[in-house]
Amino acid sequence: MTLSKNTYTGLVLEYDSGIVPPPYSHVFRLALDWSKGDLTTELDLHYTEREDLTEEEILDEGFTANDDYSYKGALNSVWIKPLQQLYDKTKWSNKDIEEGGITVSPLEKGKDEGVKIPGNQEEWQLMAQDLIQAIYETVKKEAPLQVHYRLVEGDEPQDCNLTIHFSNHEVVFEKAGKTRIINWDYAIQLMKIVFTPDYHYELAKEEPGKKRGTYIECGDGYWHELGKGVVNIDPSFDAVGKIKSGFSDLLKE
Repeated sequence: MTLSKNTYTGLVLEYDSGIVPPPYSHVFRLALDWSKGDLTTELDLHYTEREDLTEEEILDEGFTANDDYSYKGALNSVWIKPLQQLYDKTKWSNKDIEEGGITVSPLEKGKDEGVKIPGNQEEWQLMAQDLIQAIYETVKKEAPLQVHYRLVEGDEPQDCNLTIHFSNHEVVFEKAGKTRIINWDYAIQLMKIVFTPDYHYELAKEEPGKKRGTYIECGDGYWHELGKGVVNIDPSFDAVGKIKSGFSDLLKE
């Protein structure tokens, strides 16, 4: 059955990480319903195949002894439009998901209309990750992501920061005590690039640099100098340069 843009009133996203090894391997079911105007959400997330790992091995990878999570409640309705836009532009695949992936089931009047496999897997997986992060922020399980940036060219450094609020799908840019809302997609793409290069924590400082250069702090209290403490992994992709240009454009506006 082909649903028109206006008939479905919710979506169910189901994900299996597939061949990813534990403690990273996981599955989740994320049900989203806007049939009554607001956005009600149910999340069940379960990490798999951890039985043969010691607690120390799990903790060493940055997890906890129990990372499973369930939630049932409301999310900001601002997420409805991005979900509808992604669904309406998606081309569906006839191929089975053999090594992990995400499926989408539209809901019409609360009834499941069947499982569909999106061809744009990465977009849907990123959307699901954003929604889960929005849940974590809504329940105060995690704080919004904040990245600080400093450019030193002359006597006075230029400082700014970005705060990504997944809970209400909003990005706030702050400079010299003034704030403004910036484009969500631009900020998310910039954040993806921010976390692309290698960060050498042995060179990190607890205070931002004062000498000529560019410095970044990604929410953990440690400042890194771009080009020295932050270096490209792939020589064919200049992530460090793109971070500098991305923040430079924001500072100019």
